[in-house]
Amino acid sequence: MDLENIVANTVLLKAREGGGGKRKGRSKKWREILRFPHISQCVELRNSIERDYFSLCEKQPIGRLLFRHFCETKPGLMRCIHLLDAMEDYEVTPDEKRKSRGEQIIQRFLSKQVGHHRVSVAGPYTSDLTESNYCWDRELKFLCVTLHEHLSGTPFRDYQESMYFDRFLQWKMLERQPVTKDTFRQYRVLGKGGFGEVCACQVRATGKMYACKKLEKKRIKKRKGESMALNEKQILEKVNSRFVVSLAYAYETKDALCLVLTIMNGGDLKFHIYNMGTPGFEKERVQFYAAEICCGLDHLHRESIVYRDLKPENILLDDHGHIRISDLGLAIKVPEGELIRGRVGTVGYMAPEVINNEKYAMSPDWWGLGCLIYEMTAGRSPFRARKERVKREEVEKRVQEEQEEYSDRFTEDAKAICRMLLTKDPKQRLGCQLVRADAVKAHPFFENINFKRLEAGILEPSFVWSHICTKWPLTAISYVVGRCCSRALVTLFVL
Repeated sequence: MDLENIVANTVLLKAREGGGGKRKGRSKKWREILRFPHISQCVELRNSIERDYFSLCEKQPIGRLLFRHFCETKPGLMRCIHLLDAMEDYEVTPDEKRKSRGEQIIQRFLSKQVGHHRVSVAGPYTSDLTESNYCWDRELKFLCVTLHEHLSGTPFRDYQESMYFDRFLQWKMLERQPVTKDTFRQYRVLGKGGFGEVCACQVRATGKMYACKKLEKKRIKKRKGESMALNEKQILEKVNSRFVVSLAYAYETKDALCLVLTIMNGGDLKFHIYNMGTPGFEKERVQFYAAEICCGLDHLHRESIVYRDLKPENILLDDHGHIRISDLGLAIKVPEGELIRGRVGTVGYMAPEVINNEKYAMSPDWWGLGCLIYEMTAGRSPFRARKERVKREEVEKRVQEEQEEYSDRFTEDAKAICRMLLTKDPKQRLGCQLVRADAVKAHPFFENINFKRLEAGILEPSFVWSHICTKWPLTAISYVVGRCCSRALVTLFVL
C-alpha cells in the first residue's frame, strides 16, 4: 500500500470516527451554519405550506418530533401519543407474544381501572378485544385510525398556533438553504463508474458521512446520458426505503452533477461472497440478505419502478451488517397498466424475457433475486462459473435453455425458491402473480424471517462488518472501498 493511500485511509477513518473531538466532525462554524431564521422570515412559508396532518406530523421526521413535543405539554394528548407508540410496538411484536402485548396495552391505556389516565377517545372500540388474535389485530388497527382522526382535529389546529409549529417552519426554512460543494468536506475516492467517481464526503454542519456520486458533465454529454442521469435522480427522490440507497442531497458544480447518497462502508456483496473464506454463505445469512433485498424490491415495485440490474456488485453492506440496493442507473418507472421493453442489465443476471427483448414489468427483478440466492448459497452464479471465460452469447443461451444445477449446499427450501424464481416463463415465476412480493415473503425459505420486524429495522444480522473494521480498520477501508491493497495484505486480511 503506497503512502498516499495510507494517508487517505487515515483521514477518512478519522472523519468516520468524528475527528476525535467534541464537535464530532462538525465545522467550527456549525452553529452559524445552522442558525434559525427569525420567525418573521417564515411568513410566506406559513401561508403557503400544505396543512396536511399526516405529512406534517407523521411522515416528516422533524415535524413528527415537534408535534410529539407539543402533545407532551398536554396530559391527554401525551397519553394518546404513548398509546400510538405502544401500538407501533405491537405491530412488530412476534406472533407468539402479540396477545400478551395486546393485553398490556389494554390494561395500561384502555381499562377502566386506570381511571383518569384512560385514553377516552378510543373507548367505543374496545368491546371485543379478548376473542382472538384476529380481533386484536383488527381492533387495534381501528384504534390507531381513531387516534389519528382525533389528533388531526383540534390538537392539530392548536399545534399550528404553537411555538412548536414556529420551530418547524424555521427548520423548513433552514432546509431551503442552497446546497453546494462547500456544504461538504471531500475525502478519498471509493470507486469509479461509467460517468465519474464516487468519493466519501462529510456535511460540515453536522459531521454526518455520505457517499458523493459525481457524474462528469463531459462524459454524460459524450455518451448522451443526460436522460439516464436525470432518471436516476428522479427515481432516487421517489424512493424512501431502508433497503435502497437514499438520496440526501443533490447539487452541481461547473464540471459535474453530484448525488449525495447513503454511505455504505461494508463493501459489496460480491466481495463478501468470494473474499471472506470459502465462497458463499451459510443458510441464515443468505436468508437475511435475500429478505432485505426482497423488501427493497417490494418498495421499488410499489412505486412502479423496476430495478433491472440486480447483481452482487450492486448490493452494498453498511457498518451494522444490513444491505441496500445501490446504483439505480438502469431502473425505470413502468407506466400504470403498461409493459416496457429494454435489453439492459448484466450478462448472467438478465432474465430470459430481457434477453429476448420481450415486454415485461417487474419480472426481471425476481429473476435477479433468484440469481442472488443461488450465488450466495453456491458460491458461484447459476449460469457461469466464476472466472469462466465464455462468450456473452453462450451465457445467454444457457439462461434461455439450460436448467441450473444444485449442489448439496442447497436445502430443499433453497432449491425450491431458486427454481420458482428462476422459472424461464415470467408468467409462472414466483413474485410475478397478483400478490407479487407477498408470495415471495410467504415462501418456506423465509419461515424464520419476521418481515414486519425486519422492515422496522429491529432484526439484527448475524454478520456485522463493523467488528472486522474495528479489528483491521485501515486494511478494511483500503480493500473494500479502495481496492488498492497488495496481494499479501489482502491474504493477511482474509485470514
